[in-house]
Amino acid sequence: MQWTLVVPLKPLAQAKSRLADTADDGLRPDLALAFAQDTVAAVLACPAVRDVAVVTDDARAGRELAALGAAIVPDEPGGGLNAALAHATGVVRSARPGSPVAALNADLPALRPAELSRVLEAAAEFPRAFLPDAAGIGTTLLAAASGRSLLPAFGTDSRARHRASGAVELSLTGVDSVRQDVDTGDDLRSALALGVGPHTAAAAARLLIPGQ
Repeated sequence: MQWTLVVPLKPLAQAKSRLADTADDGLRPDLALAFAQDTVAAVLACPAVRDVAVVTDDARAGRELAALGAAIVPDEPGGGLNAALAHATGVVRSARPGSPVAALNADLPALRPAELSRVLEAAAEFPRAFLPDAAGIGTTLLAAASGRSLLPAFGTDSRARHRASGAVELSLTGVDSVRQDVDTGDDLRSALALGVGPHTAAAAARLLIPGQ
Protein backbone atom coordinates (compact mmCIF):
# COMPACT_ATOMS: atom_id res chain seq x y z
CA MET A 1 0.00 0.00 0.00
CA GLN A 2 1.29 3.43 -0.92
CA TRP A 3 -0.05 6.55 0.69
CA THR A 4 -0.65 10.12 -0.34
CA LEU A 5 0.35 12.49 2.43
CA VAL A 6 -1.23 15.91 2.83
CA VAL A 7 0.94 18.47 4.62
CA PRO A 8 -0.67 21.78 5.65
CA LEU A 9 1.47 24.90 5.94
CA LYS A 10 0.20 28.31 6.98
CA PRO A 11 1.75 31.48 5.52
CA LEU A 12 5.32 31.64 6.76
CA ALA A 13 4.94 35.14 8.19
CA GLN A 14 2.27 33.81 10.55
CA ALA A 15 4.01 30.57 11.47
CA LYS A 16 5.67 29.51 14.71
CA SER A 17 4.69 32.44 16.91
CA ARG A 18 5.40 30.32 19.99
CA LEU A 19 9.07 30.28 19.04
CA ALA A 20 9.27 33.99 19.83
CA ASP A 21 11.44 33.29 22.89
CA THR A 22 13.95 31.45 20.70
CA ALA A 23 13.84 33.12 17.29
CA ASP A 24 13.06 36.71 16.31
CA ASP A 25 10.45 37.81 13.79
CA GLY A 26 12.97 37.77 10.95
CA LEU A 27 14.08 34.19 11.55
CA ARG A 28 10.82 32.42 12.39
CA PRO A 29 9.58 32.28 8.77
CA ASP A 30 12.93 30.74 7.75
CA LEU A 31 12.63 28.16 10.51
CA ALA A 32 9.06 27.29 9.54
CA LEU A 33 10.13 26.79 5.92
CA ALA A 34 13.15 24.73 6.97
CA PHE A 35 10.97 22.48 9.11
CA ALA A 36 8.65 21.95 6.17
CA GLN A 37 11.49 21.28 3.73
CA ASP A 38 13.02 18.62 5.96
CA THR A 39 9.60 17.10 6.64
CA VAL A 40 8.66 16.89 2.97
CA ALA A 41 12.09 15.56 1.95
CA ALA A 42 11.82 12.76 4.51
CA VAL A 43 8.26 11.94 3.45
CA LEU A 44 9.27 11.69 -0.20
CA ALA A 45 12.10 9.34 0.80
CA CYS A 46 9.64 7.01 2.56
CA PRO A 47 8.90 3.86 0.52
CA ALA A 48 5.35 3.71 1.85
CA VAL A 49 4.54 7.11 0.29
CA ARG A 50 3.55 7.60 -3.34
CA ASP A 51 3.29 11.38 -3.28
CA VAL A 52 2.91 14.47 -1.13
CA ALA A 53 0.50 17.36 -1.45
CA VAL A 54 1.32 20.53 0.47
CA VAL A 55 -1.68 22.79 1.03
CA THR A 56 -0.50 26.37 1.34
CA ASP A 57 -1.05 29.86 0.01
CA ASP A 58 2.52 30.94 0.74
CA ALA A 59 4.25 31.60 -2.58
CA ARG A 60 7.79 31.17 -1.25
CA ALA A 61 6.97 27.91 0.52
CA GLY A 62 5.14 26.66 -2.54
CA ARG A 63 8.16 27.26 -4.76
CA GLU A 64 10.63 25.64 -2.39
CA LEU A 65 8.52 22.60 -1.61
CA ALA A 66 7.54 22.05 -5.24
CA ALA A 67 11.26 22.00 -6.04
CA LEU A 68 11.58 19.03 -3.67
CA GLY A 69 8.85 17.16 -5.56
CA ALA A 70 5.69 18.02 -3.64
CA ALA A 71 2.43 18.95 -5.34
CA ILE A 72 1.08 22.29 -4.17
CA VAL A 73 -2.62 22.69 -3.43
CA PRO A 74 -3.89 26.26 -2.84
CA ASP A 75 -5.75 26.80 0.42
CA GLU A 76 -8.92 27.82 -1.38
CA PRO A 77 -11.30 27.58 1.57
CA GLY A 78 -9.19 29.88 3.75
CA GLY A 79 -11.12 28.48 6.68
CA GLY A 80 -8.30 27.24 8.87
CA LEU A 81 -6.30 24.08 9.25
CA ASN A 82 -9.04 21.47 9.20
CA ALA A 83 -10.84 23.06 6.26
CA ALA A 84 -7.53 23.17 4.38
CA LEU A 85 -6.92 19.48 5.04
CA ALA A 86 -10.43 18.50 3.98
CA HIS A 87 -10.06 20.53 0.78
CA ALA A 88 -6.66 19.08 -0.08
CA THR A 89 -7.85 15.55 0.63
CA GLY A 90 -10.72 16.11 -1.80
CA VAL A 91 -8.30 17.34 -4.46
CA VAL A 92 -6.03 14.33 -3.96
CA ARG A 93 -8.87 11.84 -4.09
CA SER A 94 -10.39 13.40 -7.19
CA ALA A 95 -7.23 12.26 -8.96
CA ARG A 96 -6.84 8.95 -7.08
CA PRO A 97 -10.20 7.93 -5.61
CA GLY A 98 -8.83 4.77 -4.01
CA SER A 99 -5.78 6.29 -2.37
CA PRO A 100 -5.27 6.00 1.39
CA VAL A 101 -4.52 9.48 2.71
CA ALA A 102 -2.74 10.75 5.78
CA ALA A 103 -2.40 14.28 7.09
CA LEU A 104 1.03 15.05 8.53
CA ASN A 105 2.31 18.08 10.37
CA ALA A 106 4.79 20.28 8.51
CA ASP A 107 6.99 20.79 11.57
CA LEU A 108 8.72 17.42 11.95
CA PRO A 109 12.33 18.39 11.11
CA ALA A 110 13.83 15.19 12.60
CA LEU A 111 11.50 12.91 10.60
CA ARG A 112 12.97 9.53 9.63
CA PRO A 113 11.50 7.76 6.56
CA ALA A 114 11.78 4.33 8.20
CA GLU A 115 9.86 5.48 11.27
CA LEU A 116 7.16 7.03 9.11
CA SER A 117 6.87 3.71 7.26
CA ARG A 118 6.23 1.94 10.57
CA VAL A 119 3.50 4.40 11.49
CA LEU A 120 1.78 4.11 8.11
CA GLU A 121 2.00 0.31 8.22
CA ALA A 122 0.28 0.33 11.61
CA ALA A 123 -2.33 2.85 10.43
CA ALA A 124 -3.20 0.64 7.46
CA GLU A 125 -4.81 -1.84 9.86
CA PHE A 126 -7.64 0.58 10.68
CA PRO A 127 -10.24 2.69 8.85
CA ARG A 128 -8.89 5.80 10.59
CA ALA A 129 -5.92 6.11 12.91
CA PHE A 130 -3.74 8.80 14.44
CA LEU A 131 -0.41 9.27 16.17
CA PRO A 132 -0.22 11.59 19.19
CA ASP A 133 2.56 14.13 19.40
CA ALA A 134 5.48 13.97 21.83
CA ALA A 135 3.63 16.16 24.32
CA GLY A 136 0.73 13.70 24.40
CA ILE A 137 -1.85 16.40 23.73
CA GLY A 138 -1.82 16.97 19.99
CA THR A 139 -1.62 14.88 16.84
CA THR A 140 1.14 14.66 14.25
CA LEU A 141 -0.44 12.18 11.82
CA LEU A 142 -4.04 11.29 10.98
CA ALA A 143 -4.66 8.51 8.46
CA ALA A 144 -7.73 7.37 6.55
CA ALA A 145 -8.00 4.18 4.51
CA SER A 146 -9.33 4.05 0.98
CA GLY A 147 -12.97 5.08 0.92
CA ARG A 148 -12.86 6.59 4.40
CA SER A 149 -13.19 10.27 5.21
CA LEU A 150 -10.22 11.86 6.96
CA LEU A 151 -12.38 13.96 9.35
CA PRO A 152 -9.50 16.10 10.64
CA ALA A 153 -9.88 17.65 14.09
CA PHE A 154 -6.50 19.29 14.54
CA GLY A 155 -6.07 22.15 16.97
CA THR A 156 -6.35 22.36 20.74
CA ASP A 157 -6.49 18.92 22.39
CA SER A 158 -6.54 17.18 19.02
CA ARG A 159 -5.48 13.87 20.57
CA ALA A 160 -8.70 13.73 22.57
CA ARG A 161 -10.74 15.05 19.66
CA HIS A 162 -9.43 12.47 17.21
CA ARG A 163 -9.98 9.69 19.72
CA ALA A 164 -13.55 10.90 20.30
CA SER A 165 -14.14 10.94 16.53
CA GLY A 166 -13.52 7.20 16.38
CA ALA A 167 -9.96 7.21 15.06
CA VAL A 168 -7.71 4.56 16.60
CA GLU A 169 -4.76 5.88 18.58
CA LEU A 170 -1.52 4.21 17.49
CA SER A 171 0.63 3.10 20.42
CA LEU A 172 4.06 2.64 18.91
CA THR A 173 7.55 2.89 20.35
CA GLY A 174 10.63 3.88 18.44
CA VAL A 175 8.90 6.47 16.25
CA ASP A 176 10.01 9.57 18.13
CA SER A 177 10.85 11.43 14.93
CA VAL A 178 7.23 11.20 13.76
CA ARG A 179 5.95 12.52 17.09
CA GLN A 180 8.39 15.39 17.67
CA ASP A 181 6.73 18.44 16.22
CA VAL A 182 8.17 21.86 16.97
CA ASP A 183 6.11 24.64 18.50
CA THR A 184 8.39 25.92 21.28
CA GLY A 185 12.05 26.39 21.98
CA ASP A 186 12.06 23.23 24.10
CA ASP A 187 10.51 21.31 21.20
CA LEU A 188 13.27 22.56 18.92
CA ARG A 189 15.92 21.43 21.38
CA SER A 190 14.32 17.98 21.49
CA ALA A 191 14.26 17.80 17.70
CA LEU A 192 17.90 18.87 17.50
CA ALA A 193 18.78 16.12 19.97
CA LEU A 194 17.08 13.56 17.71
CA GLY A 195 18.96 14.91 14.69
CA VAL A 196 17.29 17.27 12.24
CA GLY A 197 17.50 17.54 8.48
CA PRO A 198 19.94 19.87 6.69
CA HIS A 199 17.56 22.80 6.19
CA THR A 200 16.66 22.98 9.88
CA ALA A 201 20.27 22.46 10.91
CA ALA A 202 21.33 25.43 8.80
CA ALA A 203 18.52 27.65 10.11
CA ALA A 204 19.06 26.61 13.72
CA ALA A 205 22.76 27.40 13.44
CA ARG A 206 21.70 31.06 13.37
CA LEU A 207 20.21 30.69 16.86
CA LEU A 208 21.95 30.69 20.20
CA ILE A 209 20.56 27.51 21.75
CA PRO A 210 22.41 26.16 24.81
CA GLY A 211 23.65 22.65 24.17
CA GLN A 212 23.04 22.83 20.43
